[in-house]
Amino acid sequence: MIDKPAGLHTLPDGYDASLPHVRSVLEPEYGRLWIVHRLDRETSGVLVLARTAEAHRSLNTQFEQHQVRKIYHALVEGSPDWQEITVDLPLRVNVGHRHRTAVDAHRGKPAVTHLRVLKRYDQTALVEAAPETGRTHQIRAHLTHLGYPIVGDELYGASPSPSGVCLHAHSLELTHPATGERMKFTAENPNFCLPK
Repeated sequence: MIDKPAGLHTLPDGYDASLPHVRSVLEPEYGRLWIVHRLDRETSGVLVLARTAEAHRSLNTQFEQHQVRKIYHALVEGSPDWQEITVDLPLRVNVGHRHRTAVDAHRGKPAVTHLRVLKRYDQTALVEAAPETGRTHQIRAHLTHLGYPIVGDELYGASPSPSGVCLHAHSLELTHPATGERMKFTAENPNFCLPK
């Protein structure tokens, strides 16, 4: 597990392969690594890597079978008119010329996100998001559809922020591929997103 900083690609960039990414930064010190899941470049927080092909297969299976519990924290624009809500709206990726993810009842794939307000500020709120599925930009798209885009997420209509996109992978719970032990990893929130 690593605590990925915002701005670092998980995988090599499709347009510029010379940009740093997780493996290019870590492999010189740790040797061959396998990427199990990914975080958007703008997203910070818990990212799981495998040291062997066998561990990679086992962890991949857990993700595919929804056996991994992921918790994200997002600072959103506005104050939601709910305290807790489950969003069960299908999502379609690569919509339009900006390649956003959007709710699409007819052509989208199932997507479920559980949301809970943790703290309210003057013009923003800190929201916990627990996605059941792993669609591209799922949390960003669901929150935008509800009318509460993530602070700094210009792709989804939010105002620019000096802190960038305020989305953080807070914790991840999975079963260790070798020992069978249930484990939880947590990366504390970066404070740059929270109002002073």
